[in-house]
Amino acid sequence: MEFAHKSVLLNECMEALAIKPEGIYLDGTLGGAGHSFEIVKRLTTGSLIGVDRDPAALEAAAKRLAPYMNHVTMVHSNFCELDRILDDLGIAAVDGMLFDLGVSSPQLDDAQRGFSYMADAPLDMRMNREDALTAFEIVNTWPKEELRRILYDYGEERYAPQISAGIVRAREKAPIQTTLALVEVIKSSMPPQALREKQHPAKRSFQAIRIAVNDELNSVSKLMRTAFSRLKPGGRLAVITFHSLEDRIVKSEMLQAAKGCTCPPEFPVCVCGKKPLVQIITRKPILSGEEELEENPRARSAKLRVAEKL
Repeated sequence: MEFAHKSVLLNECMEALAIKPEGIYLDGTLGGAGHSFEIVKRLTTGSLIGVDRDPAALEAAAKRLAPYMNHVTMVHSNFCELDRILDDLGIAAVDGMLFDLGVSSPQLDDAQRGFSYMADAPLDMRMNREDALTAFEIVNTWPKEELRRILYDYGEERYAPQISAGIVRAREKAPIQTTLALVEVIKSSMPPQALREKQHPAKRSFQAIRIAVNDELNSVSKLMRTAFSRLKPGGRLAVITFHSLEDRIVKSEMLQAAKGCTCPPEFPVCVCGKKPLVQIITRKPILSGEEELEENPRARSAKLRVAEKL
């Protein structure tokens, strides 16, 4: 797999991070190192920590960053383990962090990874292939009600009851082995009008199963609860999301950290004593411009939010 990944909102991220040449920066979703390459180019005495849960991404990033490797430390881990990653490196706080959430283009384009509903492959969907849970296990062993829940909650799929029932009926005859076999089950479970929609009928279900396989939303929640404490004063946190579920978590946690006080509104004065941790730099998320969208249609759903540690 070649990680020839187009980095989304690249210039906007560099501006958001306000990189200091002597600073310490963390790219928690290293991928093909598109963002990291631009960060490390701007460093003199500074350093970059590159984190990814996918060993194939780390391998590709090492090649891309080869000229700058004396400034780079690479870590195979989930970004939600931020505290442990920095503790292991003996680093109390950094000057900036970037997280480009979701599945990367190379992972989608490598049919054998099982992320795509457009190519036939084993039902896998693991970002880290060392993890135990696969899409095959979810599709073939999880109870109908749990399938319905993830399709509705993670995929915002309004036909979740019909699709989950269809999956259970199909797997009673024989295990659902591949991505295209799952696509057929999904399509056969949906009403005719749903199949005429512009969006691929399996898109929401595949998103839901992928999120469940990789525990993506819990990872984002855990990250957002720890990230601000590992930033230096003036340090920036930049997060790119690709769907409303992630964006909701990021927006909510940034607003909570910027608010400080958690007292009920009816209290005449603050008694909790909590002060704002950050100021929000992006009142509205930064979106891709027309030029970027022409080059990279997948950037259409990207939203960048930025906060600065006080």
